[in-house]
Amino acid sequence: MTLKELKPGQQGTVTSIGTTGPMKRRIMDMGITPGVEIKVIKVAPLGDPIEVNVRGYELSLRKEEAQQIQMQ
Repeated sequence: MTLKELKPGQQGTVTSIGTTGPMKRRIMDMGITPGVEIKVIKVAPLGDPIEVNVRGYELSLRKEEAQQIQMQ
């Protein structure tokens, strides 16, 4: 399951980040690393962006980024 598949109010734990290079570095710099819990706060009407709570702060992610984050 990916972060993109979670609905508002659901949460999960990051198992891996399925990309490499600059995109993976950017995602990890935002505090999204394996083992961290993420809760989906809301999703925009067209599905982009997705607002999440990670490490106590609100973060907006694009669908392409959320699709690369594997959840459990």
